[in-house]
Amino acid sequence: MRGLDDDVDGDGDGRVGGRTGDASGGAGDGSGRARGGASRAVGPKAAGVTAMAGLAALGLFVAACSTGGTGSRDEGAARADATAAAPTPPATASGQDYAKEPARVDPIALLKGDPKIGARLKDDLKPCVADVYPVDTSYGDLTGGTAPDVVVNVMTCGDAVGIGTYVYRKQPGGTASPGAATANGYENVFMAEDAAVYGTIDRGDLVVTKQVYAEGDPVAYPSGEDVITYRWSGSRFTQHDWVHNDFSRAVGEGDGTTAVPEPEPSPPAAG
Repeated sequence: MRGLDDDVDGDGDGRVGGRTGDASGGAGDGSGRARGGASRAVGPKAAGVTAMAGLAALGLFVAACSTGGTGSRDEGAARADATAAAPTPPATASGQDYAKEPARVDPIALLKGDPKIGARLKDDLKPCVADVYPVDTSYGDLTGGTAPDVVVNVMTCGDAVGIGTYVYRKQPGGTASPGAATANGYENVFMAEDAAVYGTIDRGDLVVTKQVYAEGDPVAYPSGEDVITYRWSGSRFTQHDWVHNDFSRAVGEGDGTTAVPEPEPSPPAAG
């Protein structure tokens, strides 16, 4: 019989299956030796108790390994091949990889090559400073096409007020439908030419905001706005939602302070 002081698993470290053994009754000190040191003499009775404790500890170790419990196999860092791999993000409905940088287009070329846009707007479309045009461009998936759709907003130079919103869709094979051909094979599939209009892409929807001005409203403080949401349906955009907001009339009306009237002087006392 071997006691807890012996090397049960034969690895020469005085450990039982990777764990430090200890005598029964709480006599272990974490070093694999009975309390008091290994030089203490062990009588027949003590040796028998020690042997029984060793068999009990060995039995617990074997049971833990065979039942998949909290034995020594469960300890230590996880193996590299047991680490779960990160999930692969699902592909978009159109099969596009929008994590990559979209191909840039020339928005000025799109506008000037668009037969749906009038000559007056094209003539007024000029740089504000040097070669910087008053144009904002957004890319995203609005129509489920083979390439990102392009939203172009045209504004005024002075106040940056929107005067036109246009959506261009890349046609398969780089060709547009008859009568709608534009530069680089894009087709104009939506346009809104109104005062103070601006279009954005919101989670696959086209959201067009139109500022509403009452008589006397400054450009920076409209009386309200209409927010219209469009969704692609078949071959065109259809209105999906509409929200109107009325703004406070107090905004922009001075600094919000009221002058305190000065007290009138008292009449002179009678002499």
